[in-house]
Amino acid sequence: MTSGTNDDTYTFDNGAPDAVAQMHALESFLDPITTRRLARPVLRPGAACWEVGAGGGSMARRIARAVGDTGDVLATDIDPTHLVADGNLRVRRHDVRTEPPPADAFDLIHARLVLLHLPDRRRVLRTLAGALAPGGWLVVEEFDCTGPLRVLTAPTDDAAKLFAQVMDAMMGVLEDHGADLGWAQDVHTEMALAGLTDLDTITHSQSWAGGSTGTSLYETNSRQLEPDLLAAGLSPNQLNAFRRLVRDPAFAVMSYHFVSTRGRLRG
Repeated sequence: MTSGTNDDTYTFDNGAPDAVAQMHALESFLDPITTRRLARPVLRPGAACWEVGAGGGSMARRIARAVGDTGDVLATDIDPTHLVADGNLRVRRHDVRTEPPPADAFDLIHARLVLLHLPDRRRVLRTLAGALAPGGWLVVEEFDCTGPLRVLTAPTDDAAKLFAQVMDAMMGVLEDHGADLGWAQDVHTEMALAGLTDLDTITHSQSWAGGSTGTSLYETNSRQLEPDLLAAGLSPNQLNAFRRLVRDPAFAVMSYHFVSTRGRLRG
């Protein structure tokens, strides 16, 4: 996933030093959930599929295995640095904000943690829905970042307050870059307005302990966003203390709600 901003720069850059660690953390948490959401009847052998904002390519590879040799998977990203074509998996550089869909008859289109970062997210969703084949499925998955993360345990009250302070600053940076932190709540309605049927939405959240793959995501995000966080008034000492905290086994927090919505174009 590469995240778009208002000024054609990117909040999270696939070429950044921490990008690989960030993608691995997201894949570890999210791939099992997404895989269940793409199970039959959504994904079937021989299907033509488009993975939008494919990032590290983990889901594109899973989809390619699921559709088999008779299927076709196109993985696109504005920066396909980490994507590798193989067999029935093709790779293309593509900007979903400004370029037309690479085809107009996909049996499955999947976009994870992409649209919430795009100012034109509603238009893009309608574009994706319009690229479905009859009977095809659109699956859009996002974090709902509207509520404060619930700290479950922390070494001190001050540590819990620091976590909340840094996370508030991160959310402010994302909003400044054009993200809609509550977009996940709107996807189901927007799919209905786009004419899709058989809609359903699930939400997943779980606890993350300090030092886990989940909390490592906060650390990598803080490194990628460090210039913006410093500009927002945080100090280097605060950021360093935050990074030590999310590695501390005495710390635990609930993850963001991960919202997965899918809908089908009538056959």
